[in-house]
Amino acid sequence: MSVGAGGGADVNARGAVGKYGEELAARRLAEAGMTVLARNWRAGRSGEIDIVARDGDAVVVCEVKTRRAGRGGRGEGRGRAFEHPMAAITPDKAHRLRQLAERWAHEHGGAPPGGIRIDLIGVVLPERGAPLVEHVRGVS
Repeated sequence: MSVGAGGGADVNARGAVGKYGEELAARRLAEAGMTVLARNWRAGRSGEIDIVARDGDAVVVCEVKTRRAGRGGRGEGRGRAFEHPMAAITPDKAHRLRQLAERWAHEHGGAPPGGIRIDLIGVVLPERGAPLVEHVRGVS
């Protein structure tokens, strides 16, 4: 069965891949000694923070990007090349994350003593083998 531009099965599969990547990211943060405070925190129509965590006296806003590795990556069959998750953070996306972080702090009593840091967690799901989870601190 083929699903057209309306989404359907392809959107559901991408959603499942993204949710799995976020679960792996939350585990990675916990293994690093951080406490996950919120997941998929929405700021109305302004956007969403994938994970908010505490690292000592700092709050960490984490953007999680998950990609399938292999022939064509997530756009397999449509001629799209694989894009590493870390390449997904454009200057516009970084600006939006900073705005969301400020809004989160405002709604939760202000910035903590350690400030707010924005991290990126990239998850690559190979065709075979264990996922690769890469955590980059302070991307913005």
